[in-house]
Amino acid sequence: MSPIALAERRPVVAAERLIAEMVPPPRFQGARFSTYIPDPQQASQSDAVRILSAFAEGLTPRGAAPAAKKRWFGRSTQPATPAGPGGIYLDGGYGVGKTHLLASLWHAAPGPKAFGTFVELTNLVGALGFQQAVQALSGHTLLCIDEFELDDPGDTVLVSSLLTRLAEAGVKLAATSNTLPGKLGEGRFAASDFMREIQGLAARFRSVRIDGQDYRHRGLPEAPPPYGDAEVEELAFDFGPGASLDDFDALLNHLSDVHPSRYGALLDGVDAVFLRGVTAVPDQSTALRLVVLADRMYDRELPVVASGTAFDSIFSEEMLNGGYKKKYLRAVSRLVALARDSAVVAERAATR
Repeated sequence: MSPIALAERRPVVAAERLIAEMVPPPRFQGARFSTYIPDPQQASQSDAVRILSAFAEGLTPRGAAPAAKKRWFGRSTQPATPAGPGGIYLDGGYGVGKTHLLASLWHAAPGPKAFGTFVELTNLVGALGFQQAVQALSGHTLLCIDEFELDDPGDTVLVSSLLTRLAEAGVKLAATSNTLPGKLGEGRFAASDFMREIQGLAARFRSVRIDGQDYRHRGLPEAPPPYGDAEVEELAFDFGPGASLDDFDALLNHLSDVHPSRYGALLDGVDAVFLRGVTAVPDQSTALRLVVLADRMYDRELPVVASGTAFDSIFSEEMLNGGYKKKYLRAVSRLVALARDSAVVAERAATR
């Protein structure tokens, strides 16, 4: 059986699937507070577990009446207002476990609840329309937003308006990012309106700082060197069903014709990704699309076997020093982690 060609797929995704898929990705389906392993040298990581656990315990299922305050002689007053902030914001660098903790919060919270990346949230609004998105999410107990990033003023206004409406409806919010709430726009857009929107969002969250180094690099070997083109192709055919095989340039060109909300569907049925001729990404639009694809591959724990340029060299210095630096560094971290998993693919092929 020939490998799947991602560049030949054109998935169509219904809006209902976008809503149903607002759950933690497969990589974090088993994430719990008890399975998070704090770095013993970083007290902030243990503190974050404690704070988030308390936040989860304070959540009340939508539709359930909060416990009433008791008076003497058994008389009761009005139901107690839930304590704590309207949202939790996890700030920290790459690989300190923010997504693990956010997914743990989601699993610990009563439903209904939703979990998605910032991009997936904006895509949902684009698919449903603003009012329908508000209606679909306003009955939720909790909305978790992973990788909270504001790339342009339009998205800022959109998400600010959405979160304001949801917060007013009683939805609790939780988010991760790599920047403090009040500094999300630094190095990108300095317009006064943009900064005002950011400050409004920042006020809704309690910031919880998580320090530490990228766990993907804690004592782990460096990324393996790239394979040869012929070796990538041979391994793809040896892998059997579930392998995808593409020329890197062709795949990047194809991504421009597929809406990012469909990148997950693009990977349906894929268990390992094989890429020939990885090269430096030519422009920022292409780079941002690759970032989304890398996120979807990482969510699904898909090993990547690639030839050509190593993944830590695919973004130019100009890109890495620009406004989207954090996105590109996250993509490098994740692609390198997936490239390490290529050793498992090679071992599997050797035993066939």
